[in-house]
Amino acid sequence: MALHAVSPAAVSSPLRALSRSLPQRLGCGCLPKQPVVIYSSTNFARLQAGPVDFAGRPLVLGRSDKRAVLTHATIEEIEAEKSLIEDQAKEKMEKAIETVQTNFNTVRTGRANPTMLDRIEVEYYGTPVNLKSIAQISTPDATSLLIQPYDKSSLKLIEKTIVAANLGVTPSNDGEVIRVTVPPLTSDRRKELAKTVAKLAEDGKVAIRNIRRDAIKAYDKLQKEKKLSEDNVKDLSADLQKVTDEYMKKIDSIQKQKEQELMKI
Repeated sequence: MALHAVSPAAVSSPLRALSRSLPQRLGCGCLPKQPVVIYSSTNFARLQAGPVDFAGRPLVLGRSDKRAVLTHATIEEIEAEKSLIEDQAKEKMEKAIETVQTNFNTVRTGRANPTMLDRIEVEYYGTPVNLKSIAQISTPDATSLLIQPYDKSSLKLIEKTIVAANLGVTPSNDGEVIRVTVPPLTSDRRKELAKTVAKLAEDGKVAIRNIRRDAIKAYDKLQKEKKLSEDNVKDLSADLQKVTDEYMKKIDSIQKQKEQELMKI
């Protein structure tokens, strides 16, 4: 292919005309698909591929341009996120079981037990505090509780709070201590308490279902971030359901145990 000499004026005139006809928006990023830079010399013109602006000047795209930077999570980071979600779900389910057990303890059976008063809160100097934090509670026998407050001025307030709690017990204040007599449970009262236990158990199951739901939402978020595939999420959700079922069985077990205590005469 023969090259013909071209004068500088012949090359620069079309370039100046092109520059005048196009908007002078330098560095706007609007690059031709196959940009061309025209170089002139005293003897010839040549073509060179490369990014240019509308005035024909070469553009340099730095590697630090954030629009061109893509970050990807490593396998280790993804595994760590999955493990964190699983561990947090199990930890929360354990706490849900503990809460159910604590609530069951407050439901009295036929014997006196200090745990019957675990949920009693007394308005002490304008602040609700747990009864156990302001008084010592003991069981002198199988049918009574003895409450000895550290501050005797709170005796009447404690007595009033126990009555309002509707525990089916009768507190007696002698000016020094409070004695709580635990009467035998009637058949009707046992049935009422069994319903209370069933409701507390269902509350615990609802809490565990909510924990499972939140964990699955966390998996879905990883899928949207392209860190997990749809199959990954399905497998993890199936594993989480197995864990959920195990904790549901734990609640059923402690509920059955509590109901047996209630029915024991």
